[in-house]
Amino acid sequence: MQRPRWLPDNLVLLLIAVVVLATLLPVHGRGVAVLDALTQAAVALLFFLQGSKLSRRAVWEGLLHWRLHALVFAATFVLFPLLGLALRPWLEPLVGPTLYLGVLFICALPSTVQSSIAFTSLARGNVAAAMCSASTSNILGMALTPLLMAALGHWVGAQAGSGAAQLSWHTFEGIVTTLLLPFVAGQALQRWTGPWVAAHKAWVRVSDQSTILLVVYGAFSAATVQGLYQHLPPATLAALLGICALLLAIVMPLLTWLSRVLGFSREDEIAIVFCGSKKTLASGVPMAQILFAGQAVGLLVLPLMVFHQLQLMVCASIARRYARETQVQLVKA
Repeated sequence: MQRPRWLPDNLVLLLIAVVVLATLLPVHGRGVAVLDALTQAAVALLFFLQGSKLSRRAVWEGLLHWRLHALVFAATFVLFPLLGLALRPWLEPLVGPTLYLGVLFICALPSTVQSSIAFTSLARGNVAAAMCSASTSNILGMALTPLLMAALGHWVGAQAGSGAAQLSWHTFEGIVTTLLLPFVAGQALQRWTGPWVAAHKAWVRVSDQSTILLVVYGAFSAATVQGLYQHLPPATLAALLGICALLLAIVMPLLTWLSRVLGFSREDEIAIVFCGSKKTLASGVPMAQILFAGQAVGLLVLPLMVFHQLQLMVCASIARRYARETQVQLVKA
């Protein structure tokens, strides 16, 4: 039975359940330290598995398509941040400085990997290029996202202690030890771990999603204990949804137009649209925990969770439309 278009995917439903659980049963006392240690181990495992399953051959083949990657990276790390800054006069008054910083965090994040490839495949686009572009975006994002958040925080005039991402050696140390080193270890041991990961895709998917759920539970649990949601009205959530929709409404048509103006094929256009417009939840939530340590992480990742749900629903509809149009063209041919 085909899943209804309007129904959220299973991960989003689980995220909603975890948020409710963290609101009703937040972790207290010594449990916080245990949860933090468990979360760090789970995040390290997530990136180790990512390194183990990423094909080096696909990376090298995809790297040859430099024009496509340049456009995707420009959209991910230039267009989105500029939009976040340019729209600040309208966005910040709607949701407040903390949630606006969460919107900026969305703009600084790399692309997704699994869903970008999945939607590109569903739409019959250039899957190899999408795999390379999305994967490379995530690798570069480990360094670029902290730097972009520091630059964006500087431009908006954020002060220390006001919710801005502060760059320090501890921040880079956390990124390197928790994210980068496990990924590199996975690549180095891929000869031995890669076949196992490929043979247990379902287990790896459960592990990835469990890590996200664990991090989100910790973030929202801390926010509940600190009472951060007591003054978050429904109108603010509605405004946040509108902001995420606005970002997608600007970026996706613009990428479609640029792809055609620059002479890319239809298959390349599909890869560009999906890789250049999407933002990662899997890497974003762990990064937020490191970048915004000691701050209102639950509120700061809320925009990302809203954007994640919206991008899945929008991209699923667009991918099906691309697939139908391609099928019609094949029938006519």
